[in-house]
Amino acid sequence: MTTHPWDTVWLGGTLATFDPNRPGPWGALPEAALGVKNGRIVWIGPLTDLPEPPDVVAREVRSVPDTWITPGLVDCHTHAVFGGDRADEFAARLAGADYAELARAGGGIRSTVRATRAADDEPLRAAAEARLRDLARDGVTTVEVKSGYDLTVEGELRMLDVAHAAGRRAGVAVQGTLLALHALPDEFAHDRAAYVDLVAREMVPRAAEQGRAAQVDAFVEDIAFSAEECAPVFRAARAAGLGLRVHADQLTDSGGAVLAGEWGAASADHLERTSPQGVRAMADGGCVAVLLPGAYLTLRDDHPPPVAAFREAGVPMAVATDLNPGSSPLRSLRTAAALACSLFGLTPAEALAGVTREAARALGLDDRGVLEVGRRADLAVWHVKRPEELAYWIGGELLRTRVLEGIEEG
Repeated sequence: MTTHPWDTVWLGGTLATFDPNRPGPWGALPEAALGVKNGRIVWIGPLTDLPEPPDVVAREVRSVPDTWITPGLVDCHTHAVFGGDRADEFAARLAGADYAELARAGGGIRSTVRATRAADDEPLRAAAEARLRDLARDGVTTVEVKSGYDLTVEGELRMLDVAHAAGRRAGVAVQGTLLALHALPDEFAHDRAAYVDLVAREMVPRAAEQGRAAQVDAFVEDIAFSAEECAPVFRAARAAGLGLRVHADQLTDSGGAVLAGEWGAASADHLERTSPQGVRAMADGGCVAVLLPGAYLTLRDDHPPPVAAFREAGVPMAVATDLNPGSSPLRSLRTAAALACSLFGLTPAEALAGVTREAARALGLDDRGVLEVGRRADLAVWHVKRPEELAYWIGGELLRTRVLEGIEEG
């Protein structure tokens, strides 16, 4: 009686493995076969090297000639759970208003906090699910989702729970991040230290419970929090076993990249105004630079991140949507990759590694982002002749199918 040691085998496509141990920018393997069992990759190699015929080695055979197969895309920086929108601020900025001025006047993040607090769970979940489905249609299989739009203990936990529920419905893996140091809530306007203490003492330990959050983030900026205010929260995160992230140097050089490097954070994100000292600190601390061209475009910035300095220092670069209602209403990770090429000068190979291998690294996820035996079978199968097309075409339906832990969608 014939047995099938694998669940599925994918045949005939070209694998863009993004494995740095394989030659070339893509780690490409043409006319390949990829075997999957129990949600993991168990075999990769040339189709001609299969140990036995496809229908013997696997219960299901998927023939996908003339395609490229990449790891499932990873969006490593989003704020996908929020109430309302900020289209009015978009119009105001086009008329000349400044982002920081709007924030100081009670708009910006705090306006979304008011809308999020007022929203019931189900509308929040349904809206987040729709955004995550848009990302999934672009080949995304893992999405990081931050809190930060409620700024109360129960509200921040609710945001993380809603994010996970929306991910389950949308068919993407969600990793939660606690971003309670996003803005100072109005009720603590005259006691910043008390709010920071609340975050460190209560929010961080509770966010770590039941896997709600895997990382803690902080917005280090003149209009947000200082490096010194982050210290007790980061200490609490370390004690709770959570990783660290930093919103760094977006509007001013406020020392965010230096802070990330000193703490050995998984990433520093934005980085438009990072200094040479910040680049060195990130390199020394092993930080990933997460580039967010959607915010750069929406805010009409003209000061790009120091990409050449990151290359020279060996700082890995990820790319993400920064999907949020205020500064980056971007619901396509492939478009973010295209913008990273056009606006920041990344090569297509850098941008696509940035939405797979390096994005997974920013999330501390060593089980995805590369096609390699032992990793999760998160795949995206594309109707393209060459992988550069994934960063070349802006929009359009290039995805043939998406696979999450070995299960093909639909």
